[in-house]
Amino acid sequence: MITLKEALNLSKEDLNKFKKELKNKIEENKELNAYIDVNSQGDGVPIAIKDNIQVKEWSVTSGSKILQGYIAPYNATVIEKMLEAGLSPFGRVNMDEFAMGSTTESSFYGKTQNPHASERVPGGSSGGSAAAVGAGLAIAALGSDTGGSIRQPAAFCGIVGMKPTYGRVSRYGLGAYASSLDQIGPMTQNVEDAAILYDIISGSDPKDSTNAMRDEKVTPNLDSTRKLRVAVLPKYIENASQDVKNAYAKAIEALKNAGHEIVEKEMMDAKYDISAYYITATAEATTNLARYDGIRYGNRVEGKNLEETYYKTRSEGFGDEVKRRILLGNFVLSSGYYEAYYVKAQKTRHIIKDEYAKIFEDVDLILSPVAPTVAPKFGELANPMDMYLSDLYTISVNLAGLPALSLPIMKNSDGLPVGLQLIASAYDEQTLFDGALSLEREVAYN
Repeated sequence: MITLKEALNLSKEDLNKFKKELKNKIEENKELNAYIDVNSQGDGVPIAIKDNIQVKEWSVTSGSKILQGYIAPYNATVIEKMLEAGLSPFGRVNMDEFAMGSTTESSFYGKTQNPHASERVPGGSSGGSAAAVGAGLAIAALGSDTGGSIRQPAAFCGIVGMKPTYGRVSRYGLGAYASSLDQIGPMTQNVEDAAILYDIISGSDPKDSTNAMRDEKVTPNLDSTRKLRVAVLPKYIENASQDVKNAYAKAIEALKNAGHEIVEKEMMDAKYDISAYYITATAEATTNLARYDGIRYGNRVEGKNLEETYYKTRSEGFGDEVKRRILLGNFVLSSGYYEAYYVKAQKTRHIIKDEYAKIFEDVDLILSPVAPTVAPKFGELANPMDMYLSDLYTISVNLAGLPALSLPIMKNSDGLPVGLQLIASAYDEQTLFDGALSLEREVAYN
């Protein structure tokens, strides 16, 4: 598969030829179930789009039954920026319903397979995006990350996945899960492509009230020779699998060989991150999904009266995982529990942000696992709590609003990718990409 950097230099004739070949390859690999459909918009370089990002005149459903038949009336800001830069949306890819999941098993369209092992999950919720890039069915893709939904599937599928600082990429046109956590980001074959796509989609947008209104570009200044101080977390990774520990040790050695200084740091138990995240995310999800009632938004299932119509619409339109998170969100926001749960979660979120700020007073980057294990087999995370715990190492980044990048480090004895993430301080994407490019070149993953 050609890289994004290479594709941007193709002639129109060569690009059209490549698109035809790509369509054939996608058709030949339908069993992967990465793509929901292929529908090119524009003449530019083809980019796969997660099914929760608005593309004008496309069916966009967030992987849900309740949105079947909806046609997007406008482009998300990231799509407009892509079109201006010579990229074109090229098919929507599968995802967990409303981005709620870590395996892409909750999709209305069925599960997506991991391109490295068909019996294993590709991760989620951006599993379709990761599988498409990992299988060579996309040059690059857009995903969204609420608690690790770009980085975790990237790690499972052996690609690069980058979550920007909260506010650096416009959320206008992104189907909302948890509005204070969601971010759109690039999923690519390598770090340089991630930087290129990030530069294209990031920047100011007056349509998004949470946008940071900053337009700095990182690609022109990429420098893998910078010497950085990188924090490692020996105690933080104690509960990770041996595969992840081996990758962590390899990455530390690679960073040392590249001339970076390694500094040991500690972080508080990640169980507090999980509690704060799932209370915050489900509370915001409950609010965001209240509009899907068959009256204002979503497919309607007629009942005898308004109450029954509302009940039937939501009962039949939402899947089990979405219903579970709506119930949890309503519980933590309910009278008598708001102070006990939601307010405490926000206080914990502030502590997490302060903890990161303290570490970044002394270092440039933090090296962390992405997931506790390699990609599990389908059904292994059938218990919702097991699935929630698989987000152990990613969710604190979203709670703190920081940028992070997952990249593949090695393959285990079964040939499964093992990825790690680098985390930077807010708005320091330049350092993140510089450090990631250095690590990528040193580990030479293939």
